[in-house]
Amino acid sequence: MDGKGCWMDNVFIEWLWRSVKYEEVYIKEYDSVTGLVQLLKQYFNFFNFERPYQALDGKTLAELYFRHSGAPEGRMRWIRQ
Repeated sequence: MDGKGCWMDNVFIEWLWRSVKYEEVYIKEYDSVTGLVQLLKQYFNFFNFERPYQALDGKTLAELYFRHSGAPEGRMRWIRQ
């Protein structure tokens, strides 16, 4: 955090949780906590590896991260599993 009240520190986390709530949690019914955890794992996999973003010219978050982090491409496949 950069300092007290700095909105830039939280904007990405707020965006993430808003997406999770409106695209997964609020529109589905869960039988148990275990079911919720499993579906959230699937959602985060989709969110990071499959969902294209207009602001990223149609790329996924994982494509952007691995391109700029210097991590080998094989690591992306390993993390996704």
